[in-house]
Amino acid sequence: MVADMRDVRVILIGGTSNVGKSTVARALAAELGFEYRSTDGMARHPGRPWHTPEWRVPPHVAEHYRTLTPEELTDAVFEHYERLWPRVAELAETNAADGPGLVLEGSGVLPGRVAELTDPRVAAVWITADEDLIRARVHDASGHAAATEDERLQVAKFLARTTLYQSRMLKTVDALGLDRLHAGDRTPAQLTEAVLAAVAEQESPGRSRASRA
Repeated sequence: MVADMRDVRVILIGGTSNVGKSTVARALAAELGFEYRSTDGMARHPGRPWHTPEWRVPPHVAEHYRTLTPEELTDAVFEHYERLWPRVAELAETNAADGPGLVLEGSGVLPGRVAELTDPRVAAVWITADEDLIRARVHDASGHAAATEDERLQVAKFLARTTLYQSRMLKTVDALGLDRLHAGDRTPAQLTEAVLAAVAEQESPGRSRASRA
């Protein structure tokens, strides 16, 4: 499959949270010998509102989810990534021209902006998932069963923001005729191969000869 990739040096993988972007992107980077990066690591924005061994939710992040509506949270995410886009575009264009190869994933891979790119060495695919799958993954990651009422409220806001982001993103992806893949029951390995197959058929960033829904 790698031999069929033409001269692609940058693969952008977009989608909302918890659809499997990072797992696929890391697998692709390892298989292709490319660098892996995430848009989440390029600029600060309120992240997931639950504790992990590596992350303690700051008070301002908890307040962000407590006080804003799902629509306001989603608007804030898109505004953040619009501000970040020039850095994402520069990173993609620089690596396409003279880099070791890059797989860049994240919600910051905005379809409307990717459609403006013209370098054929850049490819892009968006991953989607059913709301039930996203909910199950978020509840598992957040320890929802043992969470307090306040923690569950924040998780619910995060979930609402996540599904709204996917809905808005998909409208743009489909309106522009860009490639998207549904996670469904695919294993990570199967999804990785599906991304490679889509990349191999793209004629410009995000656009192949045949659409895939």
